[in-house]
Amino acid sequence: MAAAVLCPPLLPSTANPQLPAEVAAIDRPHRNLWTLYLLRALLTGPAFPIVALVAYFRYHTMHYRFDAQGVHMRWGLLFRREVNLTYRRIQDIHLRSGLFQRWLGLADVLVQTAAGSASAEMTIEGIREFAMIRDFLYARMRGHDEAPAPDAEAPVAAALHEVARELVAVREAIERMGAR
Repeated sequence: MAAAVLCPPLLPSTANPQLPAEVAAIDRPHRNLWTLYLLRALLTGPAFPIVALVAYFRYHTMHYRFDAQGVHMRWGLLFRREVNLTYRRIQDIHLRSGLFQRWLGLADVLVQTAAGSASAEMTIEGIREFAMIRDFLYARMRGHDEAPAPDAEAPVAAALHEVARELVAVREAIERMGAR
């Protein structure tokens, strides 16, 4: 309940029926991310209370949204940050999983653009379905999920059928001439 007060979730997109339900359902990181943050905070020693507090607010304000245009991510309480990437801007996608992340079944999906930076433009943290997200983003960035407009296919298909009929007629005419 506190998370809704701190940072309301991004509204889901219903505009794209091609969006897989598994991907559309991902709007928050998995609860194991909070465990990972606590483990990392424990490693800081005396700074544990401060690091744990920062991690708590980061975890509880982190939201994702996948829609027809791109990926949206936001987090933060005092310093809110929001990253919006369209699928066609994505250049490369990497998976990163450290020792604790593998133990918890998590991985980070690093999304890079052609912005000229060596680091990732967006890091989707705390996802258990990381391979599915990677494959989905690869398909979208390459345009595989975008269906051509039905009006654009109809004239091409009709023209191809006409060409095929003409070729059959030419072949039959050649066979008749060769049979004489």
